[in-house]
Parts: sequence; structure tokens; C-alpha cells
Amino acid sequence: MTKKLVGLHYHQRRRLLDLQFSDGSLSSLSAEFLRVHSPSAEVRGHGQPKMVSHKRDVAIKQIQTVGHYAVKLVFDDGHATGFYSFAYLCQLAENETTLWQDYLAKLKQANASREPLISIKTL
Repeated sequence: MTKKLVGLHYHQRRRLLDLQFSDGSLSSLSAEFLRVHSPSAEVRGHGQPKMVSHKRDVAIKQIQTVGHYAVKLVFDDGHATGFYSFAYLCQLAENETTLWQDYLAKLKQANASREPLISIKTL
């Protein structure tokens, strides 16, 4: 039996998206992780994925449903393209550790950083 996504809950302060599955399991993905693994053509490129860096402090501003199969995540850095299908969110949750380690290795190889380009303090 393939588990299905049955619920989402975003924690604004912690910048974590909880994914609830039909088998009762729960996964949490950070906004940064979701942003750097965006399914958009802007990030995935046309066969050549684009390195996304400096997103440590990114947050999700809005979650919009797309039919009964996906959500569109709107990030506070202006990125709002790409639909996160429920199947893709399941794949991200199942492979989070490997994907994150691969991302960190690629950042290091590119001499890039997770740190924001400028520091912004909210009052």
C-alpha cells in the first residue's frame, strides 16, 4: 500500500511544513529544504538544475491548493512558481536526509552558502 498525503500544517515561527500521511506517519520539511528543492523550471532548469543558495531564513508566505493533487508554495523571497504534487512531497519526505546531504555537498563544491545575503531583523 502506498501512503498518501492527507494533511499539511505550516509552523510559521519554526518555518516547518508538517506532512501527515494516510498510514498515520508524520514528516516535517523546512521551508529552506522545500525552496531549494522546488519543482519549478526556474530551479530544475531544462535538464541542468540551478544551484539555489542563501535560503537559510526563507519562509513560506502562502500555501495554495492546486486541484486535488498539489500545492503551490509562495515563499517570502518572491519565489512562487512550481507545483508541489502530493507524490513529490512524499518523495521529498522519504528522501530528505539524502537530498539534504547532497545539497550541502553541492553548496560546498560551488563555494556557496546557506546564509542570507543580507541580514534582516524584524521588529
